[in-house]
Amino acid sequence: MELVDALCSYPEARSPVELSMSPLFRRTHTALYKAIAEVEWEKIPIRQLVSVHLPEQQSYWLLGVDVTPNPRPYAKTLSDRGYVYAPNPVAGNKPITIGHQYSSVVMLPEKEPGVTKSWVVPLSVQRVATTDDKELVGAEQVRAIIEDQELPMKSQPAVIVGDTSYSKPAYLHACQKHGNLVTIARSRSNLTFFRQFVPEDQENLAHRPKRFGSAFKLPDDKTWHEPDQQITYKETSRRGRVYTIHIQAWNNMLMRGKNKPKRIPMEKYPFTLVRITRYDEDGNPAFKQSLWLIMMGMHRGELSLMDGYQAYARRSDLEHFFRFGKQKLLLSDSETPITNREERWWHLVHIAYTMLWMARHLTQYLPRPWEKHLPASKNKDISPTLVRRDFERLIQQLGTPAQLPKPRGKSPGRTKGTKLQPRPRQFVVKKSKSLPSPV
Repeated sequence: MELVDALCSYPEARSPVELSMSPLFRRTHTALYKAIAEVEWEKIPIRQLVSVHLPEQQSYWLLGVDVTPNPRPYAKTLSDRGYVYAPNPVAGNKPITIGHQYSSVVMLPEKEPGVTKSWVVPLSVQRVATTDDKELVGAEQVRAIIEDQELPMKSQPAVIVGDTSYSKPAYLHACQKHGNLVTIARSRSNLTFFRQFVPEDQENLAHRPKRFGSAFKLPDDKTWHEPDQQITYKETSRRGRVYTIHIQAWNNMLMRGKNKPKRIPMEKYPFTLVRITRYDEDGNPAFKQSLWLIMMGMHRGELSLMDGYQAYARRSDLEHFFRFGKQKLLLSDSETPITNREERWWHLVHIAYTMLWMARHLTQYLPRPWEKHLPASKNKDISPTLVRRDFERLIQQLGTPAQLPKPRGKSPGRTKGTKLQPRPRQFVVKKSKSLPSPV
């Protein structure tokens, strides 16, 4: 408990061990590592901790799923490291690193008065093993959330949004097992989809009917037909620029599935294909390519085009969550050589962020002198950073259920002459090859 409080209230820490210097952490630095090593966070899922605190939503529950890397290129004794995606600011270099990656599922709440709109509510976090598919790991996390009896997503409409990697057939097929769930995922702009196959005379067919109709090629507008729905509206950016948003939709489109290792019959799951184009004040496209979205699910027709576009736009709040976690909450700063302890540290940081979210309405507005004139300070909205600045005052007023530490004297330590065996060096897993390669 004190470790969570220190993580939420001590921004001066630059590594996990420095959290022991927090006034709220009354134990020594060795107790900090014992808390991470001995407490089994996986027995208490994050979703069950926040189930009674979730705010009511007007129409549906909006969820977001994504993966983020935990770079560990120098941890040669850490097991199950692999080559994972990581943004690289240097042009020409490959965007990869060596380490682990974690899949997080969060709830994207509606905008509340007095707080910033970038808040999320963590519900699940899980490390993606090198033998697993990151999208299927996310699908399993979504299944656990939707089927949890303590969460409202069990019986109420829910929408899950994901980026381009979550438009693969395996993930979409896994999400179709939940009748109340609508999946929205971005599609690459070079794919080919298909229309529904309508035979001219079904009775005279002597062979199995085709599963797919004519092709709908996204990069070739000559293969498109008239959209079933389309809307146009104006949107003003934070800098005051006015854009025209044109949204088109084609209903009951199909995509091809996969035959290996197990056939995925995607012809049974039609979806709505959405194209979003943004134009500037001169009528020119603001971006080179349009944004393509896939809306799949039994209740996708209950979402308007505006709902689908705004729901996907909220997916960027996940990026703010990862950025805040890594820069402020030391999410990727644990240098333990034990994989299990690294996983528990990630669970701990997600719980700490949840604590900040629960204290958002109790926080006083305490900006820095140079922050008072920023545009975001006009409304005095509370952000995660502002909650962290005032969290120590809240804990000192409310108190903590943690018991006082009881010194046990000095440990005798290791016996003289003890020699510790060096940790074995681990392989870095390459998925593209049959055998791992040593570092």
